[in-house]
Amino acid sequence: MLDSKLPQRLPPEKLKEIAKKCRIDILEMLEKAGSGHPGGSLSAIDIIVALFFHEMKSNPSEPLWEDRDRFILSKGHGVPALYAVLAEREIIPKSELSTLRKINSRIQGHPDRVLLPIVEASTGSLGQGLSIAQGIALGLKQQKKDSKVFCLMGDGETQEGQVWETALSAPKYKLNNLVVFIDNNNGQIDGHVEEVMDLKPLADKWRAFRWSVQEIDGHDFNQIVGALEKTRLETERPSLIVARTVKGKGVSFMENSIAWHGVSPNKEQLEQALLDLNGGYKS
Repeated sequence: MLDSKLPQRLPPEKLKEIAKKCRIDILEMLEKAGSGHPGGSLSAIDIIVALFFHEMKSNPSEPLWEDRDRFILSKGHGVPALYAVLAEREIIPKSELSTLRKINSRIQGHPDRVLLPIVEASTGSLGQGLSIAQGIALGLKQQKKDSKVFCLMGDGETQEGQVWETALSAPKYKLNNLVVFIDNNNGQIDGHVEEVMDLKPLADKWRAFRWSVQEIDGHDFNQIVGALEKTRLETERPSLIVARTVKGKGVSFMENSIAWHGVSPNKEQLEQALLDLNGGYKS
């Protein structure tokens, strides 16, 4: 078991291997469940892998260790990606992944902190995760803790007004311990983000709110790791990383398809998806 409380700092090549395993786990658990959200899980997995295996202080044998870094999955429908990472990090048993969305299972279609207390927040009602993350970051500051809070939002989610209330207030409180990713895959349940409610210029909006903003390729581990390293240099501002991603990343028939926002693959589709992943399908 990886039991160090220090950040793992695994190199990009190793992170890529772990992400591939997690993509396979995501697809297999969704096929078995018969429902769920593959598109946004596959677009976000590289970010979550980098956080749990490179950046965050954590202790698998003591998941609620007081001085841990926190991760808030604001786009709660992407939780299969989080479950896959928790299993790979040996925080939950890998066998538990087969219980996704089953009655009495701890791992439901959205994070449920009552059933699974090791997740930091029950999310899925979009727009609320960033407020939760800010509250935790502010509390850690008041306690003189050096722990950080990482929050992952969807781009369509940032159409919610509550997000912008937090965007306004976090710089006021100089929350340099708050790091936010936007999974910028340009897809939401009703269509492409730019058609539903265009967010452009997204990064400039956050800069205007006085955040430290970076724009990266959200599937390039060198860029993800590099961006996280830059956030460590911030002394007063919260950080935002706009990660350009591909919905359904890694699976030929899912990539950039809104149809795969919330539909699970059947057995035949799973077989093709696994061939894509194992065969090194090029996007």
